[in-house]
Amino acid sequence: MQFDDFEAEDLLNGDGTRKTSTEEHNRIAKLTGDGAKKVQVSGMFKEWFLDYASYVILERAVPHLDDGLKPVQRRILHSMKRLDDGRYNKVANIIGYTMQYHPHGDASIGDALVQLGQKDLLIDMQGNWGNILTGDGAAAPRYIEARLSKFALDVVFNPKTTEWMLTYDGRNQEPVTLPLKFPLLLAQGVEGIAVGLASKILPHNFNEIIDAAILHLKGKDFELYPDFPTGGYIDCSRYNDGLRGGAVKIRAKIEKLDRKTLVIKDIPFSKTTTTLIDSILKANDKGKIKIKKIDDNTAQDVEIHIHLSPDISPDKTIDALYAFTDCEISLSPNSCIIFDNKPRFMGVKEILRTSVERTKHLLTRELEIRLSELEENWHMSSLEKIFIENRIYITIEECETWESVIETIDRGLEPFKNLLRREITRDDIIKLTEIKIKRISKYDAFKANEQIKGLEEEMEEVKNHLANIVAYAINYFQQIKKKYGKGRERKTEIRSFDTIEATKVVVANEKLYVNRAEGFFGTSLKKDEFVGECSDIDEVIVILKNGKYIITKVSEKAFFGKNIEHISVFKRNDSRTIYNVLYRDGRNGAIMMKRCAITGVTRDKEYNLTKGTEGSEVIFLSYNPNGEAEVLKVFLKPRPRLRSLIMELDFSQIAIKGRQSQGNIFTRYAIHKVQVKEKIGSTLGGIKVWFDWDVFRLNNDGRGVLIGEFQSNDRLLVVNKDGEYYLSGIDPSTHFSDNILMLEKYKEDKVFSATYFDGEQGFFYVKRFTFEPTDRVQSFISNGNKSYLVELNDDTYPSLMVTFGGKNSAKDSEQIDVEEFIGVKSHKAKGKRISSLQVKTAKFVEPLQKEKEEETEEQNTSDIISTNEGKDGGDSASQMTLEL
Repeated sequence: MQFDDFEAEDLLNGDGTRKTSTEEHNRIAKLTGDGAKKVQVSGMFKEWFLDYASYVILERAVPHLDDGLKPVQRRILHSMKRLDDGRYNKVANIIGYTMQYHPHGDASIGDALVQLGQKDLLIDMQGNWGNILTGDGAAAPRYIEARLSKFALDVVFNPKTTEWMLTYDGRNQEPVTLPLKFPLLLAQGVEGIAVGLASKILPHNFNEIIDAAILHLKGKDFELYPDFPTGGYIDCSRYNDGLRGGAVKIRAKIEKLDRKTLVIKDIPFSKTTTTLIDSILKANDKGKIKIKKIDDNTAQDVEIHIHLSPDISPDKTIDALYAFTDCEISLSPNSCIIFDNKPRFMGVKEILRTSVERTKHLLTRELEIRLSELEENWHMSSLEKIFIENRIYITIEECETWESVIETIDRGLEPFKNLLRREITRDDIIKLTEIKIKRISKYDAFKANEQIKGLEEEMEEVKNHLANIVAYAINYFQQIKKKYGKGRERKTEIRSFDTIEATKVVVANEKLYVNRAEGFFGTSLKKDEFVGECSDIDEVIVILKNGKYIITKVSEKAFFGKNIEHISVFKRNDSRTIYNVLYRDGRNGAIMMKRCAITGVTRDKEYNLTKGTEGSEVIFLSYNPNGEAEVLKVFLKPRPRLRSLIMELDFSQIAIKGRQSQGNIFTRYAIHKVQVKEKIGSTLGGIKVWFDWDVFRLNNDGRGVLIGEFQSNDRLLVVNKDGEYYLSGIDPSTHFSDNILMLEKYKEDKVFSATYFDGEQGFFYVKRFTFEPTDRVQSFISNGNKSYLVELNDDTYPSLMVTFGGKNSAKDSEQIDVEEFIGVKSHKAKGKRISSLQVKTAKFVEPLQKEKEEETEEQNTSDIISTNEGKDGGDSASQMTLEL
């Protein structure tokens, strides 16, 4: 009995559920009996599975290096070429026509066709083909239409250089690979999952591919990085030439519309606005970020508005979006292709070089074929000319048989064979006999000569191209770029990304409580002492009265030890948070003092602020986020011969050391009590701030350009290229746009000079001004649509070189002393028109060098006079000496 004889219900229970494997086995054994034949399937499985895996790899999932296409894509393009008449065809018709070449269903063809169309390179689309930004699908195949693009018709097809094979059913022929003269694989990218391996090649920029191809043909090196139709930012520092082990980070482009609104303009490749918004909402539900609402205004371009509460920092929210949502993703390329009829892992550079060499080979073959055709045309044209001009056709009038006709023409051509470039064949003579009398009667020798001359010139041109095939290939790529490169500029901006620490940007979504006496702490102890806001991924530091401390993760409830002296959210690698400690070493030991920073420690490992002596106790402990210090008034316990019972301890005079330092002896006497006499500001000095132009972020780690040393009240002046400015803090989480012109420490009295073009007036202006303190974005040039900033200068005595254009182009350049030309006014002032003549350029040059001696002398004299007023001679003399 065969297994095919089983009915479906034989394998189902009464309730419709499938029987267990044991029940199935018993059922089959009962039906087949003891004499059933047993078959070993291990060998069959091994052989058949390998065949299946090879088929999936070679014929379905992995693209071929020659044309960069999977088999289904190749069959679609071949079918569209067969159908092509210049007009659009219904996609349903294309799918049906392709099925005579493709052994699988129409769904796979339709999906592949839509994906090809959405890449906007080979297919000209009409109708609703979906949206890669929103994830909307295409309309049904019967409603949308397609035809081959002009680019595809130019670079993909050439029947003369195509290798053909039979289709799966043997009824038709299809190309083995298309003779594609362009690195299409890199331009489109590909993703496919086979059996045992996968291929993921990211798309690259059309124009950059052509530039790299030209560099290769010139023998120069090149670099290629991915470019995505969805735009955004990309970090290619670990691209690894597209091979396994590499990775790229992709970020959405997020801008601050105002302090309450963020706008997402581009999305990461492989994501849609729907999946992106879902990830943001999920992070908001988990408390990782805090937003009010999201508006999706995406149409032709992405535009997602994220509304924030007034108390939420937009800069930290941007970092949190990158850390906890799909606004930042990582893609791992895996450059696997079919080459020499087997899978191979090949880097992007090698793929391009191989593809360019294949293009050069195809161009050579096309030229060789064209030269062969020209030589054949020249031969037949010359033969026809000899045949007609020498009236050889008359000699066949008396011939009675076909063979005699052939022999007679051959004898008539004998004297002229040395004029031809190859031998005359029987087929050539037969073609001569097919010439109509009408053509012979209207034969024009002059036109025939001109035609032969044109063929000879074209043959020389083709031979020249063959002799200089590299230059010909370079020109070919240049023409492709000129014809199709417009509008295909890079969309994804290459940047270096800074690492975002999740603990620094996560929203404080929990509240931390502590029971100091019992030693419990956590987020669930809502009846106990409130410590502060925290997040569920934060760490806390807990210090006991005996000096022991631990760093542990926030939890609902945890125990470390009784008598908790201090608890707070812990910031790793924070060297500016200083702990000032006064402790007793042992039960009757000396009183020790120390200042230390606690930076890198192992989580859940016990440490000690004291020496670790049994009975040690912390007498005073302060937590100082910016290195602040205190002056303590220490009262000692009375004892014989102890005269002074009050001492002062100034922590600002103690050096800051590591957490393992034991400290210095403050006193050996017992302490009665401690009072804080005075609190002192930061003892660490200003914070040095650098700006990293690669990631457009501030940092305190020495990366990038040093901006300066900032005190707590100092501000940062930010000037943009579009003539706008604002003051900013120095928080490393602050986001800056790539439109920055200048960053420096703000000085209220510093004078700047600026030249700009007024779009409304159509003239160049110059102005001198100081930037007024404001956190709001302000413009210091006119707000006309066509207005633009030319240059900003901070020289003390700026010099402006003006050149003239239009009717005044012959006039010599003019140098302007800007300090004398215009006075210092508000940044809102319009300034002064540079010239009444038509100005071509206005640029700042080397500043003027002016003598300061007279000015200094006059100022000193004025100071002396004002100081001496109302004083006697002796005092005046003393004061004058001091001033000088």
